[in-house]
Amino acid sequence: MTDDRPSDSQPLRIERFLDEPTRDLGEWRRLWREDLAFPTRSGRGGPIVRLFKKLLSPFVKLPLGAHHDRQAVFNQIVLEHLERLDALGREQREHHDRLDAFVREALDEALDHNDALYARADQKLDRYRAEAAELTAALGAALAVDGDGSEAPAAPTAALAEALDERAYLELERRYRGTEEEIAERLAVYRPHLEELPAGKPVLDLGCGRGEALALLADAGVPARGVDANARMVARCRERGLDAEEGDLFAVLAAAEEGSLAGVVSFHVVEHLPPPAIDRLVRLAWRALAPGGVLILETPNPLSVVVAAQRFWLDPTHVRPVHPETLRLLCELAGFDPVEHLPLRPFPAHQRLPEIELAELPEAQRQLADRVNRLRDRLDDLLFGEQDYAVVARKRG
Repeated sequence: MTDDRPSDSQPLRIERFLDEPTRDLGEWRRLWREDLAFPTRSGRGGPIVRLFKKLLSPFVKLPLGAHHDRQAVFNQIVLEHLERLDALGREQREHHDRLDAFVREALDEALDHNDALYARADQKLDRYRAEAAELTAALGAALAVDGDGSEAPAAPTAALAEALDERAYLELERRYRGTEEEIAERLAVYRPHLEELPAGKPVLDLGCGRGEALALLADAGVPARGVDANARMVARCRERGLDAEEGDLFAVLAAAEEGSLAGVVSFHVVEHLPPPAIDRLVRLAWRALAPGGVLILETPNPLSVVVAAQRFWLDPTHVRPVHPETLRLLCELAGFDPVEHLPLRPFPAHQRLPEIELAELPEAQRQLADRVNRLRDRLDDLLFGEQDYAVVARKRG
């Protein structure tokens, strides 16, 4: 596209202002500065009208000369002002473009720098994780060499061994039991039982772990405290503002005054105990509970073959599965009445045996398919069923 605008040295053609007027402010400024006259047009009258307009033109210009001069000066001033505004607009656009380019360049550099920092941080974290794992392994190996189990280790060695065991169990909980959020969601099933506790008395959480049950009780407005033998677990509870102490759960439960507790809860603890210890725990709980108080014990479900034969043994500290009828009987013999059985956490449908859709089969095959489905239900319950169960035992009021 060529630029047909005249330079200042070239004559200004009046045709640029007639049919499609130019948009160039400089040309309009020259028009008024040079006082160029527009040609007389005939309009509808033809040549005669155009001749008549030419004859009358001097008589019209003469009385309007002063007004014409003032209008010409005013128009030039307006055009100069518009030119300055146009130049200022171009300058602002150029400044904005430069600023935008600078900001984009700065952001790109910042993002590149940020990516580099994250990459370096990830590398350092990976290295620190590897070093920590290597140090932990070396510590475990050193402790294994230091003591073969024939005699009690020295106090410093025992402290290191205990710290190592606590760290290992914390990792075991994180990997196989679930996150704190998942555990808190599972414990919500106990809310109706916790709302019926005797007023004014606290709840004791035996083996409080990371404090999920203590947090649930706090949200429900129930005073509660926990005890756990793992110092790291207790520290985690205290970081969350929960009342927890490190100690032996039997010692703490035995030290509680008779009838002083509204509830005793213990989640995934009894499977770590031998049968006589479970019986003692239940009887100590009955003693410490006030009339109307509740005992809640949750444990893996041994009636599920998948749980009993596989998942139960992921935790090397488990002693033996506890049959739900055995736990019910221990509670009843200790004096609890009633004792309720709660099946918990059924396996998700995609992990269970498939079921035949009867509606998709011909009528002649539905009876046989229904019998297969009934057999499937019995086998599915035996293999899967619920992953956990709980007994909710109440002391008669």
